[in-house]
Amino acid sequence: MDRMIIIRNLVKRFGTIVAVNNLNMDVYCGEIYALLGPNGAGKTTTVRMIMGLLKPTSGTIIVDNVDVVKNPGLVKKKVGYMPQFFSLYSDLTVFENLDFYGRIYGLPREIRMKRIRELMKIAEITEYKDVLAGNLSGGLKRRLGLAATLIHDPKLIILDEPTAGIDPPLRRTFWKLFLRLRDEEKTILVTTHYMDEAENADRIGLISQGRLKAVGTPREIKKMVYGGHLMRLILAGKNIDINTINNIDHRAIIDVLKVKNLGDSKTEVILVVKDFGSTLPIISSELQKHGVNIVLAEPVPITLEDAFIALTTGEMPCLKN
Repeated sequence: MDRMIIIRNLVKRFGTIVAVNNLNMDVYCGEIYALLGPNGAGKTTTVRMIMGLLKPTSGTIIVDNVDVVKNPGLVKKKVGYMPQFFSLYSDLTVFENLDFYGRIYGLPREIRMKRIRELMKIAEITEYKDVLAGNLSGGLKRRLGLAATLIHDPKLIILDEPTAGIDPPLRRTFWKLFLRLRDEEKTILVTTHYMDEAENADRIGLISQGRLKAVGTPREIKKMVYGGHLMRLILAGKNIDINTINNIDHRAIIDVLKVKNLGDSKTEVILVVKDFGSTLPIISSELQKHGVNIVLAEPVPITLEDAFIALTTGEMPCLKN
């Protein structure tokens, strides 16, 4: 796939503080890439360098085949950037803000008016077009900010914590729009610390202390915790122990995390398997050879929060007793 953003060996220091530490990252054209991490992880510093608003201490950033350090002005024309905090003009109306930004990007009047009408409708702010931006609620300011970000129809959209501080229904509305823009072949880089939001992304980069700890689809990220999928089995049969499980074909099982006697000739087992669906028949067949039947088989869910903590701190999820 073609890459919209290429970052190599990126470093940003503020005095003795290293905000971004040897970051390497690729964002592909036409995907939603979520940079996921806690406050202070280096997300905002990274996107500000991508936008050419901060100069890197060292490293390379290429956006749509343009070197950001050498030509930041050209990059800004290609990108729509929504900063973390409201940055439009409070003493201008909704319409005036959008018109002003359209003029900055050199849109002819006819195209500018058409884009403003379209974006006010998409952002559901048409009825507020004559209201001063400073008098809008927090949620409406976010909607206006997003509309201004899209005014010049950019190929790359960078959203820094776009849903911070807004209510869940509006967060859901925003993500429906992000998915729609992705389907229109826009590339979206979004920073967030909301784990549930990141589930909507095509790929996720887990960032902590300025370093990228893991990259993959939400499913791949969760799988990285144990190196496979978790499977919980309730088995029926006598004398079931770790040796019984270890006799199963190891092409199916990666690891055995738990074997617990439940009484009444039943045993709980938690396994790490390569794939739940394809390995379950193999495991069932092998156990039957030892006179053991599967009473219950179910996946053990790993959340993105579990994965983030495990992959950034090494603290593994707690399996229920």
